[in-house]
Amino acid sequence: MIKKVLIANRGEIAVRVMRSCRELGIATVAVFSDADVDAFHTRMADEAYHIGPSPSSESYLVGEKIIDAAKRAHADAIHPGYGFLAENAKFAQMVADAGLIWIGPPPKAIEVMGDKLAARKTVTSSGVPVVPGFEKAIDDVDSLHSQVDKIGYPILIKAAAGGGGKGMRTVYSPEDLESAYRGAMSEAKNAFGDDRVYIEKYIEKPRHIEIQIMADTHGNCVYLGERECSIQRRHQKVIEEAPSPLVDEKMRRKMGKTAIEAAKACGYVNAGTVEFLADNDRNFYFLEMNTRLQVEHPVTELITGIDLVKEQINVADGGELSFDQKSVAIRGHAIECRIYAEDPDNNFMPSTGELKSYREPSGPGIRVDSGVVEGSQIPIYYDPMISKLCVWGATRDEAILRMKRALSEYRICGVSTAIAFHETVMDHEAFRKGDLSTHFIDDHFKDRKYSVHNEEHILRAAAVAACFYDFLESKRISTGGSSRGDSSRWKNSGRIAGLRKPMENGR
Repeated sequence: MIKKVLIANRGEIAVRVMRSCRELGIATVAVFSDADVDAFHTRMADEAYHIGPSPSSESYLVGEKIIDAAKRAHADAIHPGYGFLAENAKFAQMVADAGLIWIGPPPKAIEVMGDKLAARKTVTSSGVPVVPGFEKAIDDVDSLHSQVDKIGYPILIKAAAGGGGKGMRTVYSPEDLESAYRGAMSEAKNAFGDDRVYIEKYIEKPRHIEIQIMADTHGNCVYLGERECSIQRRHQKVIEEAPSPLVDEKMRRKMGKTAIEAAKACGYVNAGTVEFLADNDRNFYFLEMNTRLQVEHPVTELITGIDLVKEQINVADGGELSFDQKSVAIRGHAIECRIYAEDPDNNFMPSTGELKSYREPSGPGIRVDSGVVEGSQIPIYYDPMISKLCVWGATRDEAILRMKRALSEYRICGVSTAIAFHETVMDHEAFRKGDLSTHFIDDHFKDRKYSVHNEEHILRAAAVAACFYDFLESKRISTGGSSRGDSSRWKNSGRIAGLRKPMENGR
């Protein structure tokens, strides 16, 4: 039985895993770098161990340090979260070799699906439809031109390893082909230490739709519906929802069965996500498989009522899934907005600093997965995510209205955020109609400014504060009160605002 889990991650995902562990009665262990000495996830855990300097290459990406911390803490298992070493097959094997339980898929499945070329070849052999392209890396410029001539422009050059939009270039004409090829190789080498790239046919205005699956070691593999992740910037998701406005029940069953075939093709176990590109005619093509818990997993949890982290732990501990395909029911609609510390007016560039003031929204149907509190630092070394703001509604329209309300309640001072951008998306006619694609931001928000929304909030609050202060001062002068001496500011404020009646004898 797993009794203590080390979370090999930081921020909101570390906190989120800890919360499920607590509900299961499992002790938690955090790891932290110099930059995260006072981080929320460090304080949230039952134990915390320092693993090195601030750069992730010297701390969170050093597997030996993490395993050493797990041994010192006498942990039974390691949960990788997402990012960092979550999809590193070598690290997963190191965990197993150290006698620890890896809360994730088998190293072999990570290796196969982590290499996009190997993944394409594996799923194609199982009959899974893939985007037209080639299963071999490009060796030279001559083979590059030869391959492109066979499928035609536009094409997408993609890194064979990694993800997140790194090592990816869209090419529309022969004049740009060679420079895009070299740029993709260079970026892939810097990001993943692997400069292999390949090409796919570029699908115009595709929708990004993914299927969540869970599999155990007893032969059970179940899909839990889909998520639409089409609203992206720089090939990274910013808004997700479940279910997709495009997908009907027939398409859902077909995509679900295809996702299970892809998972079984590589002997998959634990939580995973099979990603597809789809067109508005409901044709879909395999894109890749993420061999970990996804950032956007909360929307699936909200519409199914299934705690994916608890299922991950249960499966890693040798248990069977607590549900089967027939018992998975989709109820209502969920939307997630990723609240990043970034400036949408400056191409969504990161904004670092201290959260001088921080207040999360709350109320019916709202879930906030965050890894910060007031006073937390947003350091330069890591992804600038503050939180994932999620809402649930009985219908998509209700979920949109609830998200608008939640965004209006969010208060963050000290860094720039994309809250105003999310508010604008929720009001956009195309979004409300479900008319989405991965080009949504470029099509509808190019050269648009959002700082005016933030300024309006600030100016409104400042005006109210100034009026209230002026009102208090006028009352103080008219009653002969003073902000100094025996008279209490709180008493004066209470009397003036009518919060309570004046007490006799000034008491």
